[in-house]
Amino acid sequence: MLKPFHLRASQAHKRLVALASSDGQRPVTELFAKNSNRFEEMHAETDGFFMDWSKQRISKATMEALFELASEANWKEGRTALFSGDAINQTEGRAVLHMAMRAHEGDNFHVDGHDVLPEVMEVRETMLAFADEIRADSKICDVVNIGIGGSDLGPLMVTKALRRFRDGGPNVHFVSNVDGSHLESVLEGLNPATTLVIVVSKTFTTQETMANANAAKDWFVQSMGESLIQKHFAAVSTNLEAAAHFGIAPRKVFGFSDWVGGRYSLWGPVGLSIACSIGSGNFRSLLEGARCMDVHFQQAPDHENLPLISALMGIWSREYLGFETQVILPYAQDLDRFPAYLQQADMESNGKSTGRDGKRVSHATGAVVWGEAGTNGQHAFYQLLHQGTSIHPVDIIAVKASMSRYSGHHEKLLANAVAQAEALMVGKSAEKVQSEMKVSGAEQTEIDAVSAHRVFEGNRPSTFIVLDDLDPKRLGMLIAFYEHRIFVQGMIWNICSFDQWGVELGKVLATQILAEWKGEEIGDHDPSTLALMKLIRG
Repeated sequence: MLKPFHLRASQAHKRLVALASSDGQRPVTELFAKNSNRFEEMHAETDGFFMDWSKQRISKATMEALFELASEANWKEGRTALFSGDAINQTEGRAVLHMAMRAHEGDNFHVDGHDVLPEVMEVRETMLAFADEIRADSKICDVVNIGIGGSDLGPLMVTKALRRFRDGGPNVHFVSNVDGSHLESVLEGLNPATTLVIVVSKTFTTQETMANANAAKDWFVQSMGESLIQKHFAAVSTNLEAAAHFGIAPRKVFGFSDWVGGRYSLWGPVGLSIACSIGSGNFRSLLEGARCMDVHFQQAPDHENLPLISALMGIWSREYLGFETQVILPYAQDLDRFPAYLQQADMESNGKSTGRDGKRVSHATGAVVWGEAGTNGQHAFYQLLHQGTSIHPVDIIAVKASMSRYSGHHEKLLANAVAQAEALMVGKSAEKVQSEMKVSGAEQTEIDAVSAHRVFEGNRPSTFIVLDDLDPKRLGMLIAFYEHRIFVQGMIWNICSFDQWGVELGKVLATQILAEWKGEEIGDHDPSTLALMKLIRG
């Protein structure tokens, strides 16, 4: 169990409040002008993963105070507890040990004194052997992954991101929404005889997943009959009895322990669809990349520790500068689902208002995470990023190596990524706008009428991340980087990052309303809810 930490009672907090009203308001261009080594002092890298935070509204003094804040929050003690398998998911009494899912044999991961790696390795090898079996079966052309939340967002994001590494594997499709049109749109055009369906539900009771799974089963049985279900269905679940009752062969059911949270679960059996797409070798490389970031997070000194520094930038922006969102801008179309993946990973983890001591926190917590792949976002919401009345810190993610055969496109893509970071910082003054308009021959009346609309305030913070390549290893590093950032922020915000009670109430009420629609006595609802129930169902 992690110790409570009261951020606003800490000594570092007092320093940071003062720095926010001074250094936090200074133009970053001014900070660069006064320190020619700013970039050298504010970047770090490890194994093909580079991060530059020199365009953040941050000074040396602020960095020192943030490191002190992390120290006061006992972040290193928390890190030790995390990797030691302590029950830091305190509201559910569970360890948080998804790092074990990408471990090497011989690494040290224990829960309640029990070495978990033998079982992890056994399940990993069995799962990957099955994935390679599916890839080698010429009769299986399509794989449909049915899950929701962490059972969908992670595998979907990774499969899309690593499309170049599919190398002849089956087409992999994903169904999550209980809206029947999602399932219908995926199954249209598929042949049951050449399709494998993977049902991903730890309990095998998740409402949306089981509705889709049962409908997919009906679709299959109508064409192929009950007897072939065992050949064409697999499951990721710990409920062997329910999976067997569904018709799935025991050897095709892959489970995982309760110390793996759903949104951190793609590293194990939940990643079966990933392995079916890219093969066991590439899946192992994905795990290796994540483990590399785990090792970096544990061993790098504070001033070079990438997840720690990124987490502190987020704390600074959210608590001290008052910026309420975090924008994720991957300049890689293959990462277009990465912002959505991080929305769950971050907001389901740190969107909390109750502290580890059971009391309401007195400070801001999780930022709203959003974003879009560049350059599409530039033609959508960048207007707000550059000239809106609110400021939204951004993480720009670029990849050195081209991800397609169109190298000229990649140069343009990278140029746009670098240019956006510069534009967010430097902006454009009224004087420069007016000078440019005069040079272009504009009349003074036009300059007076239009110039203010062309001014960019600048001083809008960004962090720039560069991957050598978007390969399985670097993608694994990227995902684990954000996982550890989330953990550190939860430590400092004094919240329980690894439960998700906030998703429960709506699910319970939906079950109640559904039962009432089916004829049960109407319960106690507010007038608006009753009116909507009547309007929608009659």
